[in-house]
Parts: sequence; structure tokens; C-alpha cells
Amino acid sequence: MELKITTLNENTAELGYLAEWGLSMLVEADGVKVLFDTGMGSVAVNNAQLFDIDLAAIDKIVLSHGHRDHTGGLRDVLMRMKKEVEVIAHPDIWASKYSRRKNREQFSGLPFRRELLENLGARFQLTREPVRITRRFLTTGEIPMVTDYEEIDTGLFDKETGEMLPDALNDDLALVIDAEYGLVVILGCAHHGIVNTLKHAQKLTGKDLVYAAIGGTHLLNATRERLARTAADLKAMGVQYLGVSHCTGFEAAAYLAQEFGEQFFMNNSGSQWTLPFK
Repeated sequence: MELKITTLNENTAELGYLAEWGLSMLVEADGVKVLFDTGMGSVAVNNAQLFDIDLAAIDKIVLSHGHRDHTGGLRDVLMRMKKEVEVIAHPDIWASKYSRRKNREQFSGLPFRRELLENLGARFQLTREPVRITRRFLTTGEIPMVTDYEEIDTGLFDKETGEMLPDALNDDLALVIDAEYGLVVILGCAHHGIVNTLKHAQKLTGKDLVYAAIGGTHLLNATRERLARTAADLKAMGVQYLGVSHCTGFEAAAYLAQEFGEQFFMNNSGSQWTLPFK
């Protein structure tokens, strides 16, 4: 049996594939196929065609959080699947999410009505708790903030009450695969911090060794101190492979590439990663 991770959408692309701001990965592990996020638009569907991946064969969809660059492709995916499918997510994916950059407010939440998505086959399982997809494949549920240096982006807001309030991003979650060689953690944006996310994965599984972390790390505006402490903590956890995407940022990616050397890779549209799974 294999663990296979195929990146269907990311900001940049391998030769011959499409790119768009956002993230979507197909994770095949323990006998199930899980689509983790759907990107911003139609790129995930188009790249699936290039990979000759049948989206109708997907067993479940997991949404890492409610931002549109991770949920905006959901309608197109459902239209291509043409079947009912369980969509696992936190209840706050429906929050009225906004971002503010240079005093400009912009809606950044899930861009579709729930009724539309359900008519296309989505069957939402909304929970704050971890969901065990199989015995060794689970979601994290809510991720506690435990480190003293990771923080949530202050440019993100929730306008549910009509007032722009800081978004706690409680809907932020990740996927965890408990393989014999260590944990493989799949990140959406890691809004609560990559180290907080990995620590929570360790606590959920009772396993200390993190073999790989792949996905968005939201280190785009991280200070050099935060980058240094992040790298040190990842090494202490035993991380053997670090594949970054999307919201990592060029400076953070360059720093981590220098720290991890051959253990580092850019996880782009068109990337595919396969490991044995026992």
C-alpha cells in the first residue's frame, strides 16, 4: 500500500500544469482518497484531468478552513464528481471572513451558498473535533495555540456581527497520516502555526516523530526570529522532509531551504510524492 500526495493547485506549477493562488491536494492513504482543499477556482479540476485522476473516485473532501483560496474550487469539484460526498470541515467555514490590506477590505470567505453546494452533492460534517477517517488517517480538529512565538495574521477578520473583529481562525485544521516511519502532516495554511499544528498531531496520535510536513505554512510575513525558532522546533521533532506551498513566502522558503537542505522541497501544482504505507 502507498501513501500518495498529488498537488492539484498551488501558486506555482511544475512544467505542463496550471497554477493559481490557493491550495488543493489529493491524499491517498490507508485505502481512501481524500481531497484536501479545492483551491480558488477551476485549476484543481483541470490539473486532475492532466494527471488522469477521476474525481468521482474521491471518498471524502476535507476543508482546512473557510478562506476562498482553499474553498473556491468546491463547486467545480462537485460538478465534476456528480455524486454525494462527505465534506469534513469546522463550522466556522461559513463565517463572514474578510482581509484588510493597506486599508482595503476584501471578502475572503467561502464564496458559495451552502444550499447550492448541497444540491451538487456536498454532505457537510461540521465539527470542532478531530475526525478519524481511517484508523491511521485523521483530521486535527481545532489546533490550540501553545508556542509563545506563533501568532495569527492580524490582517484577517470576521464580520459576522457587522463589525470587523479579529478572526481567531478556529476553523484551521490539518490532515495527519500515522505511518510506521512517523507522522505525515498535510497543512492547508497553518494559520495557527506549523509548530502548533505538529505538536497537536503528536498529542492526538501519541507519536513523537514527525516524518514530513507538506503544505502551506503562513510564514509569509514571519520575522527572522520566528523563522529560526520554527526551524529549530521542526528539527527537534525529527522532520525529515519539509515541502512548503502557497502562503509560505519566498523569504521564508529560502530560509527553510537553507536550514533543511536536501530535506526541503517546493510543493507546487503538479508535484507528486509517494511513500510506502504499512
